[in-house]
Amino acid sequence: MKAAIYQEFQKPLSVQDVPDPNCPDNGVIIEVKANGICRSDWHAWMGHDSSIILPHVPGHELSGVIAEVGKDVKNWQVGQRVTTPFCGGCGSCRECLAGQQQICDDNYQPGFSDWGSFAQFVKIPFADLNIVELPQEIDFVEAASLGCRFMTAFSGVVDKAKLRAGETIAVHGCGGVGLSAIMIASALGADVIAVDINPQQLELAKSLGATHCINATDTDVIKAIKDLSDGGAHVSIDALGSSITSANSVCSLRKRGRHVQIGLMHADDKWAKMPMAQVIAKELQIMGSHGMQAWRYPDMLAMIASGKLEPNKLIGKTVSLEEAAIELTKMGDFGQQGVTVIDRFV
Repeated sequence: MKAAIYQEFQKPLSVQDVPDPNCPDNGVIIEVKANGICRSDWHAWMGHDSSIILPHVPGHELSGVIAEVGKDVKNWQVGQRVTTPFCGGCGSCRECLAGQQQICDDNYQPGFSDWGSFAQFVKIPFADLNIVELPQEIDFVEAASLGCRFMTAFSGVVDKAKLRAGETIAVHGCGGVGLSAIMIASALGADVIAVDINPQQLELAKSLGATHCINATDTDVIKAIKDLSDGGAHVSIDALGSSITSANSVCSLRKRGRHVQIGLMHADDKWAKMPMAQVIAKELQIMGSHGMQAWRYPDMLAMIASGKLEPNKLIGKTVSLEEAAIELTKMGDFGQQGVTVIDRFV
């Protein structure tokens, strides 16, 4: 099969012929029809993830068709249109038994634990637990844009923050995760404040439902959010992942507000300082959102199929596998507009 592969961290990827993956007895092989290019892939390519073993094929935001089924799989057949969460469960650990497969003790992440979906084929183990069937109304490119950014944002806004209609939410960072959170929050009837340093991203945020936009380059972000929200947001999300945006998110909350950390914290931001005095005094909640279980997908997919959510609006462009090898290395520049999806693999 064709796959985009890197031999060293921070070195160019190349498209090569590599062996097809072997199908696990409990898993499936998916013929990849579309795959999102995610900043998490960029972090892995930079060497920020200790689980990566070189050489490596990135990719975890995939959709496609089941090409092969393991002998122990009960619920899936060749030819079905599917997607999968980026973080799959084992089905037997304490977290999986509690329904929290997204934080499985022995999780499997294509593009991290093993070779991923910058390729024509990818394997997914524990398929009966981790595969999701796609409604006919959702095409492969749109489905690829759901994971991990859209589904993680959905879990963060709906399951973690439990955002309600009429509440105010501030979203710090208008990349893929942030724009997804803005669309979802708007669909839920919230008042949405978007924060970014890129005017084009803020315009896109406004088109997706942001009520107010704040350019952080020339504005006191915390004061502006408090002024716009009558004393502070009910919910605030750091969708970027930095010491500055995470602190701004917490400090912009009203009393008993909820902060959700979705943006990954790596390198110098890994041990970011937190205004814990405010957390105590205001009885704030701090939560993380690491993805979403396969069994939670139906609610999200139903909102998409009905038109309440339109993740296709987040798609900036589609590229070939050859072009993706270049696009991934440029993600640190934050120059992308919307979500970039691979839809051509040969």
